[in-house]
Amino acid sequence: MGKFTEYKLPLKSMPAGTHQFEYRLDKRFFENMESADIHDADLTVHLTVTYKADIYSLDFAIQGTITLICDRCLDDLIFPVDTTYHIAVKYGEDYSDDSDELLVIPESDNYLNVAYMIYDTVALTIPIKHVHPMGKCNRQMSAMLKKHRAHQPGDEDTELEDTLIDEMETMDSNEPEAATDPRWEQLKKLSQQSPDQE
Repeated sequence: MGKFTEYKLPLKSMPAGTHQFEYRLDKRFFENMESADIHDADLTVHLTVTYKADIYSLDFAIQGTITLICDRCLDDLIFPVDTTYHIAVKYGEDYSDDSDELLVIPESDNYLNVAYMIYDTVALTIPIKHVHPMGKCNRQMSAMLKKHRAHQPGDEDTELEDTLIDEMETMDSNEPEAATDPRWEQLKKLSQQSPDQE
């Protein structure tokens, strides 16, 4: 049994009408795809295939989370995925994917493997830069990065980023104590005095 056998749709034997398929994607799927970016996953793929007038209409809905590596601190970054993809498929003489909306496959193909369509749909949701929200990175790694980062003269963006990281980390680690009214402090002292001190 091949790595992606379960993702083969039996198009030739599919009767007209609407058909539902569901797949669960985990770490193994992305390891088999040799993905460098996605290190783990918990995804559900709902596929609706509507076969009508020699056209197979495929609608993918993918939801869940994937685990990436933060570009800043190298810790795991859980990234939510909620995306859809639509494509029409029909049989023809030769394979052709010239159109973004129509895929032509040869008459000799009894099946269509949708594993790569699913992978590409998920991969396209990943932003170019994947980092934790400000202040959520691994603090030790952020401090080391800041220490060893080479600053160029006039690099205001880097200096601003360092300042913001410092402020966010300070806010997280040092909860400000609520300012108290000095009159309350005096009242507390009075209430703590024993009766024989009066």
